[in-house]
This record gives sequence, C-alpha cells and structure tokens, in this order.
Amino acid sequence: MIIAHKIALDPNNVQATYFAKAAGTARFASNWALAEWTRQYEAWKQDNSLPKPSEAALRRQLNAIKREQFPWMLEVTKNAPQMAIIQLGQAFKNFCAGRAKYPKFRKKGVHDRFTLTNDQFSIDGSRIRIPNLGGVRMRETLRFTGKILSATVSRVADRWVVSINVDTEDPPRRKAENPGIVGVDLGVSALATLSTGETIPGPKPHKAWLNRLRRLSRSLSRKQQGSSNRQKAKMKLARLHARIANIRSDALHKLTSDLTRRFHTIGIEDLNVRGMLANRHLARSIADMSFFEFRRQLVYKAERRGGMVVVADRWFPSSKTCSACGAVQDTLPLSVRRWQCPDCGAYHDRDLNAARNLATYAASSAVSACGEDGAGFGRKTGVKPASMKQEVSIVPV
Repeated sequence: MIIAHKIALDPNNVQATYFAKAAGTARFASNWALAEWTRQYEAWKQDNSLPKPSEAALRRQLNAIKREQFPWMLEVTKNAPQMAIIQLGQAFKNFCAGRAKYPKFRKKGVHDRFTLTNDQFSIDGSRIRIPNLGGVRMRETLRFTGKILSATVSRVADRWVVSINVDTEDPPRRKAENPGIVGVDLGVSALATLSTGETIPGPKPHKAWLNRLRRLSRSLSRKQQGSSNRQKAKMKLARLHARIANIRSDALHKLTSDLTRRFHTIGIEDLNVRGMLANRHLARSIADMSFFEFRRQLVYKAERRGGMVVVADRWFPSSKTCSACGAVQDTLPLSVRRWQCPDCGAYHDRDLNAARNLATYAASSAVSACGEDGAGFGRKTGVKPASMKQEVSIVPV
C-alpha cells in the first residue's frame, strides 16, 4: 500500500530560494514539453513517417539542449525537469484513456512544485536532506515505515510542504472495532445526519470567511500590476484560501475517522455533485461541504479498518421513503424538511429519515437475503456479485 504523508517544512531563506528555483525549473520543463508534444503530435498526424512524441524522447531532447539553451537548469536537482516531463507523460496517458482532460500549462504561483526520486533525498528524523542543499527542518517526523518512493515539494500560499510517498505493508484484514451499521445523509444545513439521530454541523469555513475574502479580493484588484503591494495582497488572499481549505479538511478527517472507528458498515448516497453544483442557489454551500472528499476519505479509512462502505443507487428514494412502513411518496420538494407519512402517520425529519433508510439499505446489502455470500466480518476479499434485483453498489475493500 502506497501512503503519502504531507509535512510542513521550515526552510531558511537560502533553502526557500532553492525550492522556488526548482519549482520554476519544473514548471518551465513541463510547459516546454507540453508545447513540444503538441507540435510533434500535429506533425505526426500530417506525416506518419515522423516519430510519435513520448515522454522518454522529450526527456532526451531536453537533456541534449539544456546546457546550451537553458544553463540555469543546472543550478537545481536534475529531478525537477525530468520528473515534470514524466508526470506530463502520465497526464497524457490519463487523457488518452478518458480519465482526465487535456493537460494544461502550469502557472507561476499556482503550480509551484517539483518531485524528487528516493535517491535524491533522505529522511533523518525531523529533517529531509537534499544534495547540495543540506537538511531542511520538517514540522514532524515521518509516521509511516516502509520503502520511501518519492517526495514532492510544493508551495501552499507562502509555506513549503513536502509529500512523501511510502510503500508500506498492507495492513492485515481484520474485524471492525464495532460491528454497527449506520446510514449517513449529507446535507447543506448540517454536514451529516446519522441514522442514530446524531447531527454533525459542518464548519462552513468559506461562508464564515466570505466577507474577508471579498475584501481581500477587492484590495488585490485595485493594486497595480507587478507592484510589491500587489504581491503582498495576493499572498494575504492565498493564506486565507489555505486556511479555509485546512479547516474544511480537518473537519472531514475527524468525521470520517470517527465513523470508520465506530461502525463496520456505512451506507451513503451516490450524489451527483456536479449536477448539484449547477444550482446557483446552493452551489456555494455544496462546494463548502466537499461531499466528494468525504466519500473518498470514508472509503480508504473503512478499508484500513476492515469495514465496508455501501453506496446506494443515485435514484434510491432515501428521503421520500417512510423509514417506518416503507411507503414511497410521489413527490417531496426540497423545501419540505419535516413531513408525515400518509400511510402510517409517522412524523419524519427529512435528513434523519433518509439516514435511517440508508442504514437499512446497507444492512440488507451486507447480509444478503438471496442466499448469496454476505459481506460480514469474515467475508472474502473478492466479494461475489449481488443479484441484479438488489442493485447494490458496494465499494470493495
């Protein structure tokens, strides 16, 4: 299992300058390779006798000309330009496979990063040692043991951080700490409503800091292009954006860790986040909750703890189904937060009712009623597919 540990760095002025040069070199190499790749590909389409572009050929081409045309590249580690082109090649593979959009040019101040292979650095306690630079202090030690694969140094606002990839041993498949089942309904007013009746309010950091964001954005727009004051205003705005992202990430990590620690089976909905963001009245609030990141964290943390995440079908009527009798309502507008079932007379809170239905859905998926292999504590690694009539989407662990 490959795990990345992101750690803040505390470089001195010389080291910070080196990082900026290396990031600039990586950005230039990536942009040069992207332009060259596009040019060579267009030429290949016109004449198939010409060689088709590849990241290996572009790396050799850059190595042949950089000493004469770009001698400043030699001031930083050779990994900076070479790994940038390798990553561009992976981006093109993802594009050709339909997994990503066409690669874009990197921008200064937005994509400031460079990657080091494991032979170009070493970890010594709370320091990362880079050749010709010395030891750079890290704010914490590496928490994972295993083979170190690579490290990516990047700038977030005015701070440098390093993300270290470690190939660790796969954790032993174990029973969950608690065999409980829970349904989780994500929302805008509250981040999550559990089938147990708990309501977890979201921090809503973007909403909390929106007035300051607007003020700093206006201040930045009024500064003269290229001036020192504009650079200071830009850095203030970047620091605030980083703070908002950190608050949101902290809340999501705490919630997902708590859920996977307390429950073995977790039922959630397959939300169409992109479609929800098309609603101009709710787009900002939905983006502030970060539903996709919640699901991503929940899946990999449940896998580590031996749990399971059951994703209900996108059209599963979790809100319109009565959790008491199972009757499904024809319509239930989003503005209706509390409603009474006309069949059994039960009163429901919309979010709590949806969470209970998701818990029931997850329970029926974990213990199949069709005589199939269940997904209990002793389930196999390769889960037998469920029958078509169940329409269950289980995230494999």
